[in-house]
Amino acid sequence: MASEDPGRSRSLADATRTPSTREQVQARLDELVREHRFTIAVVFPLVGAVSLVASAEGWYPDALSFLAYNPLFVLFGVFVMRLPLIAGVGPLVDRKAAVALALLTVYAYGIEYVGTTTGWPYGAFEYTVPLGPMLAGVIPVALPVFFFPLVLNAYLLTLLLLGDRADNTAVRLAATVGAVLATDLVLDPGAVAVKFWAYECAATASCGYYGVPWSNYGGWVLSATVAVLAFDQGLDRTGLKARLRECEFMLDDLVSFILLWGGINALYGNWIPVVIAVALGVGLLSTDRFDFAVGDSALVRVVKR
Repeated sequence: MASEDPGRSRSLADATRTPSTREQVQARLDELVREHRFTIAVVFPLVGAVSLVASAEGWYPDALSFLAYNPLFVLFGVFVMRLPLIAGVGPLVDRKAAVALALLTVYAYGIEYVGTTTGWPYGAFEYTVPLGPMLAGVIPVALPVFFFPLVLNAYLLTLLLLGDRADNTAVRLAATVGAVLATDLVLDPGAVAVKFWAYECAATASCGYYGVPWSNYGGWVLSATVAVLAFDQGLDRTGLKARLRECEFMLDDLVSFILLWGGINALYGNWIPVVIAVALGVGLLSTDRFDFAVGDSALVRVVKR
């Protein structure tokens, strides 16, 4: 009998061993995202766009509807699409960053509770479907999973596009807030269309932008500013830039966002949000982040078998 290759035995053992350190967990997560990059960043949002529209329009039976009976499916999809961002930022989250993110979480819950109960600063609105468990019956427990990436993706895109100019605090803040407003000009009309939430002004046809009041964007200037200042204080910007250079998938969550919400808006004929989504895509293209090895992705290999 031929003797077993000890090198192969070690590699098999390494592949099956449970990671025991933060570095090992991070390496395993990076490997997972790279292996399934195309599936996470492209397949999930495209399937999600069709499924959310089908659920909102009642084309699915209730047992399959994400909005009627399976809100946790929405959270699962969102979490999967967030994996590239989580993996990308993970190595930079030290104690200082954790404190900043914890304080930002408190702010997010607080401002959302004020917003749903008073109408300030976003305009009077309510969640029309439970996006998973609801805190105090009015805001999703998973709110940070929705809020943080919206601002963090804009922050990272700003760092990439501006280069050394992003070292100026005023320029970085203004550009990031502008990018956040652009993403929300895509997000909110799509979310209203698939009935995630609704604004009170829609009942009187007085909403200014696809069922969204303009006051909503004033609120986002405030929240984006708070979030950017928190990221500035909590994250090492030098380390963040270095991680951006070495981690090719770090902005894949923004790819998912563009495909998901740009797709939903296209299906509803909301063409201004579609144009903005395309503009965000052009910004990403200019950073050379669309370099998926599609033919080597795990999903494509399975299909080819």
